[in-house]
Amino acid sequence: MRVLFAVSDWPGHWHAMVPLGWALRAAGHDVRVVCAPSQTEPLTRAGLTPVPILDGGWDMALQGRLQNYVDARDGQWRLPGLPPHPVTGEPLASLDEFDMDAWFTGHHPRLVEAATGSTDRAVAFGRAWRPDLVVHERFSLEGPLVAGVLGVPSAVHLWGPCGPDDSEPGFISLPLDFSGAFDRYGLPPLTARTLTHVIDPSPAGVAPPLLTAERMPVRYVPYNGPGSAPPDLPGPSGRPRVCVVWGTSLTRMYGPASFAVPEALAGLADLDAEVVVAVTGADRERLGTVPPNARVVGHTPLHLLLPSCAAVVHHGGAGVVMTSLAAGVPQLAVSHGLDQAVNARRVAGAGAGRVVEAP
Repeated sequence: MRVLFAVSDWPGHWHAMVPLGWALRAAGHDVRVVCAPSQTEPLTRAGLTPVPILDGGWDMALQGRLQNYVDARDGQWRLPGLPPHPVTGEPLASLDEFDMDAWFTGHHPRLVEAATGSTDRAVAFGRAWRPDLVVHERFSLEGPLVAGVLGVPSAVHLWGPCGPDDSEPGFISLPLDFSGAFDRYGLPPLTARTLTHVIDPSPAGVAPPLLTAERMPVRYVPYNGPGSAPPDLPGPSGRPRVCVVWGTSLTRMYGPASFAVPEALAGLADLDAEVVVAVTGADRERLGTVPPNARVVGHTPLHLLLPSCAAVVHHGGAGVVMTSLAAGVPQLAVSHGLDQAVNARRVAGAGAGRVVEAP
């Protein structure tokens, strides 16, 4: 059987699909992944076969910053100061520094061009390769489009406890069809009701509601990217271990004010606990001096780290939420919004952790 995966330009959205790709290949099926060129290396390192034919021009971080700008303009921004500039990511001194209407007017033709090219190339590849099944993540437009054009079954694979029927202020639960691809190929518009099958790796206690789709539950197998356990990180010591995890995407979308790790470390400094800080990139430079009971491990696959922990503090991202659930570790999520807020509320509602709103 030939199985076509379709993913967006954001690794956290397709990491949950990797174990299914492994299982299909181990069972003798052929798996190809339609993606943007930026995902070629991470997909190859994950052991899957990329088909890098999508444009990838509609960056997820850019989308998040645009939405945050709209929230600030409409008086719904909750963090101190202003959100970062939607395009540059630099701090804004005034909302007048960016003209949302002018930006969309100038960039809409490019968005339409990129979307048209991506959807047409995906359909052309589907017609040539003729998959028997299409599996796509929630922000992939090309997956359900190819399945609809070819008349083959498809399923959306969730990356965490947030589903296609969830709604959150400012949160877009499905991809935008800039080029009108579904209409161009004679298909009805993509809606949550278009998705008839949902592969859901969430435990039952945190699973999202589905209004019409058939849920296909699967066990969540953590995949947090390749890597090895730090050699100086042994098993549990005599003290409880607390892990503090922060995703780099948060500061890119919400700005430096969203980086709550220093406050978390200050709150943990007086505890008789071993604190492990998993941050990377520019966020590591923002840490400053860490307390004596804390150490920074940088990039470490969370499934190697969390089973030895007594608790985890994080930003509400689906990867850390799901890996923490798989490890049975109590969670404290600092919620900012979008799907992270949904994830955090479901964890708290299931009694698997607590959530606090970002200051």
